[in-house]
Amino acid sequence: MKKFSSIIYVFILFMISWNTASAQDEDLLKLLGEEKPKREITKNAFKSTRVINSQSMEFLSPGTMDFIILHRFGQISEGMGNFFGLDQASMRMALDFGIMQNLMVGVGRSTYKKELDAFIKYAPIRQSTGLNNFPATIAISAGTTLNTLPWSDPSRKNYFTSRLAYYTQVIIGRKFNENFSLQLSPTMVHNNLVALQTMPNDVFASSLGGRVKVSKRMALTFDYTYIIHGVDKSMYKDPLSVGLDIETGGHVFQLHFSNSTGMNERAFITETTGSWDKAEIRFGFNLSRMFQIKKQKEVSKE
Repeated sequence: MKKFSSIIYVFILFMISWNTASAQDEDLLKLLGEEKPKREITKNAFKSTRVINSQSMEFLSPGTMDFIILHRFGQISEGMGNFFGLDQASMRMALDFGIMQNLMVGVGRSTYKKELDAFIKYAPIRQSTGLNNFPATIAISAGTTLNTLPWSDPSRKNYFTSRLAYYTQVIIGRKFNENFSLQLSPTMVHNNLVALQTMPNDVFASSLGGRVKVSKRMALTFDYTYIIHGVDKSMYKDPLSVGLDIETGGHVFQLHFSNSTGMNERAFITETTGSWDKAEIRFGFNLSRMFQIKKQKEVSKE
């Protein structure tokens, strides 16, 4: 836990020092007689509202709906017998909605455990430049999942609440320049029902996500989650995904490799069993298509 706290401390210091350098540049412009620019929200740190698995610091514009398909094949380690995993598939379909510039909600359905999920994401502070600027975006995301599989033991008394799990996370991210963005997301997942009485209901983790732009429409991404407490590390692994984002007009196409099967927070944080060193990884893609379902209000100019 001390090591994890040190990582967060260094991450925050790095962002503050970067912002201090930017503020000094603005003060220099002021001395030269140039007006300080108006406050502008920093956008496009990531091209999607998800890095790969994890929520990103990005938000949908108000009145926008994002239809997302997250698709993942079987394990590459299964070889030609399963065509390196391409004969299998797991997927999640979702609809996300932009409510305000700093508020969005979403719902989804996964084939893994037949889960339904929903979330809300809100940013009280967003990275900005100019007047009253701030060096980073700080957002809060909270969600729930519902397992709809038949009960493993229908003869016992089962409760609806046992199907539920919840998660809460804080996203701290910064777009350092047009080519590089980084974010850190401490997360807690609570399972109402666990397999063994000795297992904790709460899982603590932290995700690190980044984006490196390589061309006008392409960027490399990575998404790693370190499990701090709550799972058996001999059975479950830290989820790691690496990918390539391709922007094509209204679509964002993400190609990636990942050792996780599940694609909601409860699933990929608490139940990733694949190991990268054993090639227990899966090829997959995320496809995002934007729809404008409500016209944005025009800002009158004086």
